[in-house]
Amino acid sequence: MLKEKILSQSVRMIFSGGIVVSMGLLAHPAIAQEETTQRVEITGSAIKRIDAEGSVPVTVVKIDDLKKQGITTIEQVMANLSAAQSQQSTSQVVGLSTGGASFADLRGIGANKTLVLLNGRRLANNAYDSSAPDLNMIPFAALERVEVLRDGASALYGSDAVGGVINFITKKDFKGFTITAGADSPQHDGGKSNNFNVGFGAGDLNKDGYNIFGVIDHQSQDRVGGTQRPFNTRYSGGLSPTTSPANYFQGGNSQNPTAPSCAAGTNLIPDGKTGCNMTTSSFVDYIPKSERTTALLKGTLKISENHELGVEYMTSQNNVSSQIAPVPYGGLRQNPFLIDGVTANPYYPGNSGNSFQPAPGTISNTYVPATGLPAGAQPGFVNVKWRDLPNGPRADNNVNKQERFITSLTGTIGAWDYDGALTWNQNKVSENLMGYSDGGIITKGVLNGIINPYGAQSAAGTALINSAALNGNIQNAKGTTKTADLHASRELGDWLGAGRPAALAIGGQYEKESFLSAANPDYAAKVVASTGIDPNTINEGSRNISALYAELNLPVLKTLDVTVAVREDHYSDFGSTTNPKVSFRFQPTKTVLLRGSYSTGFRAPSLYEINSSQTYTNTTLQNDPINCPGGSPIAGKSSAANCQQQFQSLTGGNKNLSPEKSKNATLGIVIEPIDNLTLGLDIWSIELRNAIGTLPADDVFANNVKYASLYHRNPAGDLATDGSQCPDPTTCGYVDLRTQNLGGTKTNGADISATYKLRAGAYGSYTFGLNSTYVNKYQYQNEAGGVWIQNVGVYSGIAPVFRWQHNATVNWTGGAFGAGLAAHYKSGYVDGPNDVEPANYHVPSYSTFDGYVTWNIVKAFSLTAGIRNLFDKDPPLSYQTQTFQAGYDPRFTDPLGRTYYLRGTFTY
Repeated sequence: MLKEKILSQSVRMIFSGGIVVSMGLLAHPAIAQEETTQRVEITGSAIKRIDAEGSVPVTVVKIDDLKKQGITTIEQVMANLSAAQSQQSTSQVVGLSTGGASFADLRGIGANKTLVLLNGRRLANNAYDSSAPDLNMIPFAALERVEVLRDGASALYGSDAVGGVINFITKKDFKGFTITAGADSPQHDGGKSNNFNVGFGAGDLNKDGYNIFGVIDHQSQDRVGGTQRPFNTRYSGGLSPTTSPANYFQGGNSQNPTAPSCAAGTNLIPDGKTGCNMTTSSFVDYIPKSERTTALLKGTLKISENHELGVEYMTSQNNVSSQIAPVPYGGLRQNPFLIDGVTANPYYPGNSGNSFQPAPGTISNTYVPATGLPAGAQPGFVNVKWRDLPNGPRADNNVNKQERFITSLTGTIGAWDYDGALTWNQNKVSENLMGYSDGGIITKGVLNGIINPYGAQSAAGTALINSAALNGNIQNAKGTTKTADLHASRELGDWLGAGRPAALAIGGQYEKESFLSAANPDYAAKVVASTGIDPNTINEGSRNISALYAELNLPVLKTLDVTVAVREDHYSDFGSTTNPKVSFRFQPTKTVLLRGSYSTGFRAPSLYEINSSQTYTNTTLQNDPINCPGGSPIAGKSSAANCQQQFQSLTGGNKNLSPEKSKNATLGIVIEPIDNLTLGLDIWSIELRNAIGTLPADDVFANNVKYASLYHRNPAGDLATDGSQCPDPTTCGYVDLRTQNLGGTKTNGADISATYKLRAGAYGSYTFGLNSTYVNKYQYQNEAGGVWIQNVGVYSGIAPVFRWQHNATVNWTGGAFGAGLAAHYKSGYVDGPNDVEPANYHVPSYSTFDGYVTWNIVKAFSLTAGIRNLFDKDPPLSYQTQTFQAGYDPRFTDPLGRTYYLRGTFTY
């Protein structure tokens, strides 16, 4: 939908100052506009016009400038946007089924409320949850620029454009040959990466009537393991009551053969009672191993002077591998007496030397050994929590594939500029597991005395554990989107005598979405105890979407333009929604610009949110509010089964979901007080209601009276702690955390920018930049009509919201050389609740500095060398539990430390 535009004259780059990439290398703006000789489109408007400036704030980031900084991935670009509050990065694949996806999240209101486009058109959403496109699938080496709209835009683009729009734009054509190779080497162990891309093209569109070009980009990065950085040694992170040697109990607290010192175990520490806890974080990858290849082939044929036919094919594959701690078995039972009723289980603590006198014909659990059972224990089976260290850490490999094919036709018919296309997008994700084991074999082996959960294995035990090892495919997903779109724009005439013509755009589109996500039932059934993935999971859905929209730009005065737009979308699964937008642009003098907007927006429930099957999975560590109030078990209930456990929760879709709705407003001013100095202030506000999500487990467990209807206990009055116990109603107790429309979010703040250019003659040219985002308010509700919870500077819910984020830069060019320095800052916040530190622990602010130098050795060859994180700043300590990594928060900080990089580019 969007075309090329002139970058050097962009007022919007200043006005949207908070959305500047970390190094701040942007095309530099000027408030006074200069006319161009061709009509162009900009992100945020469907009107094609000579005046490149509209009434919406857009930032343009040039990819050539980013490459000088050593940036090679879209994820690195997004991680340094000052308006992006939180981010799911590739590292969150560790312990989670994300497919290794990375998402953008402007304003911190959710990745599914930031619209991501490639050349103005949508990509297929990540197939696992169908909520947003995976940034890893975008071909970085083929890009020319990124345009970021920091305003709601559902009146033009429809769903998802609530927090803003990010439009990745590839080169339109290319002629010649270029090759780039580079490497990144952290000062500390692990995390080395390499990248290589090649581009080629032939044909001059204007002279030859055609152009065809292609780009292939390959990148790989080594893992950073849990022992290669010291962050998880700051405290005992990733605590688990499932250990090796095993904890066991039969009423009362857990017992462990190595207690109270727990020194003989692997990564064990005392639990403060009579058992041990295991610190699992040393097994967990800080950064997973990844390998990514993308390719783009694009051809354009000039059919006539006014019409062009385009064909574009893109393919991407991203392989991400990660590891976490070995498989935990929290629901094992051990028979102290073997089935023959005579022989004692050799691996039950205390059985050595016991004398048994079983009565003929009686079963084993009628006997109590002379020693070994905890005081007050009753005859019967013993509960065992054991971790399968012999089969090593669990690992997964995620293969994420994306394909996209577009046929487009653009041109001019009479006074109308038109653009239409047929688009096919598909995303496939497969998750494969290693290091897992068959729960059925392990369960029987512990029960019948073959596997020793407390120490070294016999030959028979080793053989049985080896036979239980399971590697296989756990689940697969596929999402497909087919779209037909057409829009056109034209000038209408100077209706009000403002000296500029009004302009109109009209358009429409039809789209069909479908997705399927399913577990591999045979394999999933064998590993359900440790994955929590229901073997019968099948998530499937499809829908049709149609839309019509219009946009009118009306010059009212020589200094004032008003733009109105409206769009109606119809979804086959939930109905229709209409969203208008009005904006203005007022420039009373050459050096002052005012503009603002008001709009409504929406985010349609995803196919996954509507159609996902009912699935049991693990909660975070909780105390059962009935059986273990305040962390102390009631009479007749054990601490080991009810306190600080991962209980089962029921999750799944809801066919009665309504769209999320929003109201967006912006108001800004840009001034040039002196030549080459530009100052900008942009105030923004978003109100969101009907947020789609699940109630946080922390809230449900904190108020069991309010949420009593969500608790479904088994006949014994317990909640299940093992996936294999569900859905059997005799053993499955769970909390209902299925998807629903909840409360809302209110957030507002300001983006601040300052840019100064200094030309120093023989000493080169300097550009100074400061771009900041300040969040004044961020409040959310967990349910409709619920209390508003403050989130600015406080870790609440799933993440903190940063009060301030800054990017300050200085760049120099002189002859064949260039250099740059950048500083990045995130303010501190009060950490989330935890069992390690007292309340109100404050996570410190996080600042890093980067630097680079460039040398154009000859016209065809250049080198870039740089250092990221010059002062080797460690991520600040955080006790967060939302990710598997412990000791810091990988969503906002970089564990690599000081990293050196070198790039070389040859162009012919």
